[in-house]
Amino acid sequence: RVGTGCPKIPEFLAGAAGRPVPAVGLGTASFPFVEEDVRAAVLAALELGYRRLDTAVLYRSERAVGEAVAEAARRGIVASREDVFVTTKMWCTQCHPDLVLPSLRESLQNLQMEYVDLYLVHWPMAAKPGEPQFPIKREDIMPMDLSGVMIGVSNFTTTKLQELLAIAEIPPAVNQVEMNPIWQQKKLIEFCKDKGIHVTAYSPLGGQSMSNAVLQSEVLEEISKARGKSVAQISLRWIYEQGASMVVKSLKLRLKENMEIFDWELSDEDRFKISQIPQLKRVRVMGSLAPKAPPVWILPSLIFLKCS
Repeated sequence: RVGTGCPKIPEFLAGAAGRPVPAVGLGTASFPFVEEDVRAAVLAALELGYRRLDTAVLYRSERAVGEAVAEAARRGIVASREDVFVTTKMWCTQCHPDLVLPSLRESLQNLQMEYVDLYLVHWPMAAKPGEPQFPIKREDIMPMDLSGVMIGVSNFTTTKLQELLAIAEIPPAVNQVEMNPIWQQKKLIEFCKDKGIHVTAYSPLGGQSMSNAVLQSEVLEEISKARGKSVAQISLRWIYEQGASMVVKSLKLRLKENMEIFDWELSDEDRFKISQIPQLKRVRVMGSLAPKAPPVWILPSLIFLKCS
């Protein structure tokens, strides 16, 4: 059952097996975290036609996501759990070879699911084993056994991806990175296309901060007024036209608007104007460390697995 007037979300194919990945998904990171708000947002999104959900052990939203999917199946909003593409992530404290499977089992228990469609390392850095904490204490940082953790890609540059591809038996199917018109990742996008790695954008609307370079962009505002679309829709449409999918954080607000980007396109002039926007990287490694940098939410790269 899909909401009246809502378009079906297109899909991209990821990995050698060509697994369908919905172009737009719902992110569930929120601060402060309110479980009932997340549960309600997931239900609302599923009723509108969303079929991709992004969570993580750090967000503490796994249980709410699982409960919402189960409720949606009971109500007939979705036919079954299999209709929903679910991603979760292990935190740095879990990035140790002997903790990968136990961490996955814990997430599956929280979700009350038998598998996830994507299971990923939340950040390419290991920390002292223990409860997930953010930011990470510098003294707790440990060397990461990339081959042992197996799915250790996140925010990888082209150089880091080359290092990974040199040792990986199974290359990453998806690389989730910060991407929007203010941080366009042109070099990385081309590299990933060449290597058959699908890119998913996090912070497609600039992230959760008082100063938002995407939503406050004069260039995007000019295009939005000319096209009769919102600045958010211009940003999301631009990402889609780059061949990337996206995870959008929205608790009920603008859920429908974020889907309405598929029956129109930007003009060549629009794309040129966006290509000239000065670039600003928001998420950096130092932002995940204490105490010198303020906390920022990080949604890192993915490797495509179906785990049970």
